[in-house]
Amino acid sequence: MASSKEYLNFVLEQLSEVENIRYRAMMGEYILYYREKVIGGIYDDRFLVKAVKSAKELILNALHEIPYEGAKEMLLVDDVENKEFLKNLFEAMYDELPVLKRKKKQ
Repeated sequence: MASSKEYLNFVLEQLSEVENIRYRAMMGEYILYYREKVIGGIYDDRFLVKAVKSAKELILNALHEIPYEGAKEMLLVDDVENKEFLKNLFEAMYDELPVLKRKKKQ
């Protein structure tokens, strides 16, 4: 099941207080970037973030979910309506996220 553009727009609205957010559509789902690092995404209309230490500490009793077959587990963000929580979550996670690798042109 692909994610709806409506749910993506809802999550982006909730992230409106977080600067430098962008997304990329990929195979019916949406990858979310924060300050040019992959932080999570929208998968089957679920808002999931990478399972880094700070996210596990902030999302109490987080459900571990698999975004798609063969992927690593991610954490379900169920407090999507709390803009301040989301801003704090993204800021806390940032330093633990890997830097994007740029593909070299051939």
